[in-house]
Parts: sequence; C-alpha cells; structure tokens
Amino acid sequence: MSTREGNDASTRANAYALDNASPEALARFPALADAFDQGTQRHLAALGVAPGWRCLEVGGGGGSIARWLAQRVGPAGHVLVTDIDPQHLRFADVREVEVRIHDITVDPLPAASFDLVHARLVLVHVRDRERALANMIAALKPGGWLIDEEFDSSVFPDPARNPGETLLETHKALARTLDEQGVDRGFGRRLFGRLRAHGLDHVAAEGRTFMWPAGSPGPAMMRANYLQLRSQMIAAEYITHAEFDRDIASLDDPDFFMPSPVLWAAWGQRRQSAQDLHV
Repeated sequence: MSTREGNDASTRANAYALDNASPEALARFPALADAFDQGTQRHLAALGVAPGWRCLEVGGGGGSIARWLAQRVGPAGHVLVTDIDPQHLRFADVREVEVRIHDITVDPLPAASFDLVHARLVLVHVRDRERALANMIAALKPGGWLIDEEFDSSVFPDPARNPGETLLETHKALARTLDEQGVDRGFGRRLFGRLRAHGLDHVAAEGRTFMWPAGSPGPAMMRANYLQLRSQMIAAEYITHAEFDRDIASLDDPDFFMPSPVLWAAWGQRRQSAQDLHV
C-alpha cells in the first residue's frame, strides 16, 4: 500500500463516527461477529453461495464474513473485501480473498461482475446512502444477489414498558452523538423499500433482535462504542464523567439486560435482461 493510499484511507475513516482506526475496534469486531455472524451466514447460504462464485464484501471490518465466503466459494471462486481502512483485514492464509482500500460512495467497482454483494452495518454510517447502494447494485452480474444488513434502533431500552430493562444515560448520549454525526439509526427498516425502488427482483427482508444480558456480545459491543465516543459525549455535556463510569460498570451487573437494535437483512436479485447484459 502506498503512503498516499494510506493517508487517503485514514482521512476517510476519520469521517465516520465509529471508525476502524480506533483501538476500540479490536473489541467491537469480535462482539459483532459473535452477535450477528450466525444469522448472516444463514442468509448467505439461503441465497445459494456456492463454489466458483465471485463475491464482494463491502466494509469488511474484522473479516469474519469474508473468511466464511471464501470457504464457500473455494479455490474456483473469489472474494473481494473492501474497506476504507482495511488494517484489520488479514488473509495471508486465504488465497481466495483480495483486500482493497475502497470507499463505496466514490471509488469505482468492476461493473456487472459479482454473483453476490454483501454489506453489514455500512450504509447507516454513509452519508450518500443512495449512491453507495446504487454502486453495489451496479457491481452485480445479471441474476446476482445483493444482501444488506442495517440497524433500526426504534427498539430502545424502556424500563416503563418492560421492568428490568436498563436504559443507561450513556446509551441516550450515544444515540444523540451518532445522530449528530450523520448516522441513520433507522435505515434498516427502509431497506426493503429501497431495494424495490432500485428495481431488484425477489426482494425480501427479515428483522432480528435479541435481549442482551451482561456477559453477552451485545454489552461488549456497546462498551466499545461508549468508550470510543466517550470524550465527544462528555465534551458535548450529554453525560458526566461520573455517569459514564457508572454506566460502564452497569454493563457487568448480573441484573443488566437491554434489547438490541433490530438488524434488518434485505435481499434482492438483479434482473436478467438484454439491457443488463450490456451494462
């Protein structure tokens, strides 16, 4: 990787609220994998990912899904995994995987080249979501599948509705901070409609949510997010030092539990038409 590419990647990564350059990413990626990989793999298997497929993994993060895809496509297939900051994507032992520094909103992709395009928790962070989505669809072969997974945070801890749920002041501060930085915390629910609007066929969607007790992957992920944005939340006076320390400790309380956001998965197939064949 050239110095220019490295600088560009760092600049782009810093534009995101929860960028990969932060040391907290080392805790967030395994927690995300533990919480959501099983469901993601189920969806990908149902779409028929098979030996020989060419796959694009957008925003590869820690690389767990790219590794799973590589196992499915085998030596005859190929997995291109992209990220604006790919420092955590290491595949020296996996010949089927290619890693590329890439911003899905502005950088080109090979057109009509992939049997599958997948992203998870990427578009909620991207300001130009429609362009990013259009770019992913344009990269599909005719007949290829797009599947995207994004959060819908309309399910929020509410002790009044469900006694025992814990609503932390830090959780409210985090939501406010993400909103101000352009994160669309409700985008997941709109995925189904957006894939239809882009002309995909066989569009379907499923939402998954969990109750997260202390010691589960969810609180581990939230701890990483809280720690990463701690200074910003305190500087904005959304929370005090004492409240933050209290809430971090609460994540380890055996009585703690909270509902997760809904992770919506939506998928659709690019139409096979004479026009598509000449893209």
